[in-house]
Amino acid sequence: MPSNNDNIYPVHHEILGRHEKERLLNQRAKVIWLTGLSGAGKTTLAKNLEIALFNQGFLTQILDGDNIRAGINNNLGFTDIDRFENIRRIAEISKLFVNCGVITINCFISPTEDIRDMARRIIGKDDFIEIYVNAPLKVCEERDLKGLYSRARRGEIKDFTGISSPFETPENIDIEIRTDMLSIEESVKQILEVVLPRIAYG
Repeated sequence: MPSNNDNIYPVHHEILGRHEKERLLNQRAKVIWLTGLSGAGKTTLAKNLEIALFNQGFLTQILDGDNIRAGINNNLGFTDIDRFENIRRIAEISKLFVNCGVITINCFISPTEDIRDMARRIIGKDDFIEIYVNAPLKVCEERDLKGLYSRARRGEIKDFTGISSPFETPENIDIEIRTDMLSIEESVKQILEVVLPRIAYG
């Protein structure tokens, strides 16, 4: 019996390539992957980083955990299998953006090395900039306006990273940002020092 793949005929060779689009946009497309606990500051940094890059003439797209789970991944839960599939789909979407020449800023807990390595493989290690947004669990809980940590500690939310599900410290990062020690402005400045040389065209 033929597999589903027998009916798939990619046309990548027939469409405009990434380099033509990067030349048009005057930038090198990369995926800036922010990983860290809920409340560490990933989304806040992503929004401020996007503004900083936009002001320097770069075209970006933010992919955020809550938005993705409310849309394309709204059929997934938080089991290990679903977490893996969540990140797999995000990595594939990110790869499409890269092929369009767009810089993608991703904010996902992505709690294990296996999950982050899988994303890196799909996107390509040369296009993957991993940033560990780090803050102590106590600080993350203090910042939690949604009350998610409190609910997790009461057992109302299962498989919550940092409480009932582990977060593995990243081992292959490009930079670590301690948001409990740095201001938003200082954090963005440090990220730009790593990112700008890799996205500058020419």
